[in-house]
Amino acid sequence: MTTLARPTANRPLTHHRRPIAALVAVAGGLLLAMLWSFELVDHVIGDSVANSVLGTDAKQTVIGGSAAGALFAFVSGFAGTFTACNIAVFGALPDVAGRADGSRRGRVAAVLAPLGWLALGLVAVAAVYGFVAVLIGSRLPQLSTATVGSGFPVRLVQASVVFGLIGLAFAALGLAALGLLPDPFANRPTARLVTLGALVGGFLVGRPYPLFHKLLEQAVDSHNPFYGALALVLQSLGNILVMVVLALLLVLGTRGGVQRWLSRPGRAGLLVGVALLVLGAFLVFYWDVRLPAKFGYGWFPTMPWNA
Repeated sequence: MTTLARPTANRPLTHHRRPIAALVAVAGGLLLAMLWSFELVDHVIGDSVANSVLGTDAKQTVIGGSAAGALFAFVSGFAGTFTACNIAVFGALPDVAGRADGSRRGRVAAVLAPLGWLALGLVAVAAVYGFVAVLIGSRLPQLSTATVGSGFPVRLVQASVVFGLIGLAFAALGLAALGLLPDPFANRPTARLVTLGALVGGFLVGRPYPLFHKLLEQAVDSHNPFYGALALVLQSLGNILVMVVLALLLVLGTRGGVQRWLSRPGRAGLLVGVALLVLGAFLVFYWDVRLPAKFGYGWFPTMPWNA
């Protein structure tokens, strides 16, 4: 089994090209934040996926009991894969695919092993937040219907803070992968994957996605913190289902071709760095610039479909 490609090692990018790659990535994140339509991905795509899997209107579904809640948690997580909140999970794909090599069984094992570490960080954050959320109950800002200032919902203030911090963390990891910042994970690929998983798990702390909001309310109403932890863990596992399938398809479908392509000096570092920086910039621009501007705090360009 080969080891995870280290983004800082043997990078062919010259010093003057690294800042150019970073600027292009930030510009890409800004463009994505301008074009993104939450109505399309949350309601048209997300709700349609959940409705199709459940066979009913997910928003109108009455979650009766723990078993129904567990199913709803996983399905809403799967549907939430396509929302703005969870797109950053795909930043880990180059790292995961870059490990695969050898026989078919070896390639599968090489993909599942790093995904397991990614899931560990994700599950840990989801379980803790689910447990604590039930203990806090209706006082949780994420469940608040109150507003501040010029009508800025408290739950969206929480989302703005949480996603802004996560975006900065992804941006820092992207800059490190490009060699513009020291890479704390240069020799610790496992820690890198656990950290990426924890950051993705942190989306739950701010997610305003309606189906997740419905699940969180049901978990709090159960007054059972262990159920709350389980529900959010299942939601998170549903989130990464698409990524697991994509990673397996990329590695098995190309018979290790993806790994060989990423093994070229600097290629994995460039791909990971740009991906994480685009996604980090998107989160910051979307949640900390575009969202406040919607409530009169600052300015951000508005597309016709987002007016």
